Amino acid sequence: MATKSKILIIGGTGYIGKFMVEASAKAGHQTFALVRETTLASPSKSNIVENFKNLAVNFLIGDVHYHESLVNAIKQVDVVISTISRAQLVDQVKIIAAIKEAGNVKRFFPSEFGNDVDRVHPVEPAKTAFATKAKIRRIVEAEGIPYTYVSSNFFADHYLSTFSQPGAIGPPREKVVILGDGTPKVIYNKEDDIATYTIRAVDDPRTLNKILYIRPPANMYSFNDLVSLWEKKIGKTLERIYISEEQLLKNIQEAAAPQNVILAIEHSAYVKGDHTNFEIEPSFGVEATQLYPDVKYTTVDEYLNRLVKSSIWSCRVLAN
Repeated sequence: MATKSKILIIGGTGYIGKFMVEASAKAGHQTFALVRETTLASPSKSNIVENFKNLAVNFLIGDVHYHESLVNAIKQVDVVISTISRAQLVDQVKIIAAIKEAGNVKRFFPSEFGNDVDRVHPVEPAKTAFATKAKIRRIVEAEGIPYTYVSSNFFADHYLSTFSQPGAIGPPREKVVILGDGTPKVIYNKEDDIATYTIRAVDDPRTLNKILYIRPPANMYSFNDLVSLWEKKIGKTLERIYISEEQLLKNIQEAAAPQNVILAIEHSAYVKGDHTNFEIEPSFGVEATQLYPDVKYTTVDEYLNRLVKSSIWSCRVLAN
């Protein structure tokens, strides 16, 4: 059996990063997390840090802005996975420079985990964010760094848990706002599943210099079909409020950050259909569930069943 690659996760205590670190460690990879000393001492990160310790994760003190620490960390591993936040995307040029200097990396996964940024039709301010990711891709390719880009579409816990309802903390019970006409198919994936598929791709030659699309057949829904499924589960019909594209574009222009970014990303998916309006060609991409049919992922149907249970519990608590 081939030796598993040593993996460094940059941004490992962040939103998707913590899932990536856990998936890597549980899959038997020697796993490293680049962290600041302040992060290790932060009360808000204590649970994450403790979990990493229990998983025997190796902590490397460093920062993307401290070149020497990056190079030293990268020299200890085979694969680098960046999960840094949207605000830091441009800083990945520093990671690329460190990878080039280290000279030992077999694969780099830049921070993507959303739309395929080469095949989107966004408006501002999402257009700029997507363009930054695309620019990082071009730099990686120009430098000749082996890569895999992960297009995981929407995070279920972020978008599906509230049906993307503005200001909501749970799923809709009376009415639901639908952007556009509700017909484009959108993809929702559980965060831990995204991490599992990403880690499976690390040592897979089929994903080398490709885009890994996470498109589970059971997780592709139009908004209209998603609402219908939810209505069936809760036993009631919701009032559907449709927001035209014209109105949505106006809302994006008038919204303050970060709401304008969120709305623009949702416009790309819910109105333009950028998750599913193209075919995956073997020349540039592969699909995760086809490569790894043994992975048991959480389906949208299963996720909604959990939402029903949690929302019923919430209602009982409020009633008491």
